[in-house]
Amino acid sequence: MIFEIIQIIEEQVNNYLEEIGLDRTVVPQNIAFLETQNETVSKSLDDKVALTLINLDEEATLKNFPNHAIENAKTIYKNSIINLNLYLLFSANRTAYINSLNDISKIIAFFQGKKLFTQANTIYNRNNIAMSNIDNFKFSVELYTPTFEELNYIWGTLGGKQLPSALYKVSMIQIERDIAQAEGQLISKINGVTKTKEQS
Repeated sequence: MIFEIIQIIEEQVNNYLEEIGLDRTVVPQNIAFLETQNETVSKSLDDKVALTLINLDEEATLKNFPNHAIENAKTIYKNSIINLNLYLLFSANRTAYINSLNDISKIIAFFQGKKLFTQANTIYNRNNIAMSNIDNFKFSVELYTPTFEELNYIWGTLGGKQLPSALYKVSMIQIERDIAQAEGQLISKINGVTKTKEQS
C-alpha cells in the first residue's frame, strides 16, 4: 500500500500543478540518488521535484486493537492491522532556484486545500495494473516541520546538498494480509439454569 499511496500523491500533485499552468515536475524518486554516478538515475532528477519516502513508523495508539471478523457463523481471528505513518519529502531540484521555490510553494498550497484523501474524493489512474488492488483507502497529509538539527541530519543522511523542500506526514496507512490465525464458533446460546440470588 506504500507504493500505491505515493503514486496517488504524485498523480494528485502533478494534476494540480498542471491545472495552474505549471509543469508536471514531481517524480517518485530517492533524492539521495542526485549525487549518484548512474547517469540514468541522476538525469531523472534533472529539473524535477523528487518525492522521497524518508521514514515510516507505526501508529502506537492503534497497535493493540483486536482484529477479528464474523464470517459464516464463525469468528475469524487475525493479527492486528498495522497502521503506518509515512514521512514524504518533496525536494525541488529545478534548474532555476526561483522555480524550485515556486514549486514547493504550490505543493504546500495544494495540501493546504486538500488534507484528506479517500476513494471518493480522489481521481487516480485506475487503469494502472499496479493500482488495481486498491478497493478502499483513507489517509491524511499534514505538513511536518523538523527542527534545524533534524533537518541537518536528514540532508546529511541523504548525502547531498540541501534543496528547497517540504516534509509531510501521511497518516493511517493500513497494511493487512488476509491470513486467518484462528477461528472459533459463535456463542449462540447458553445451556443451564439461571438461578436467582435467593435460590443460590
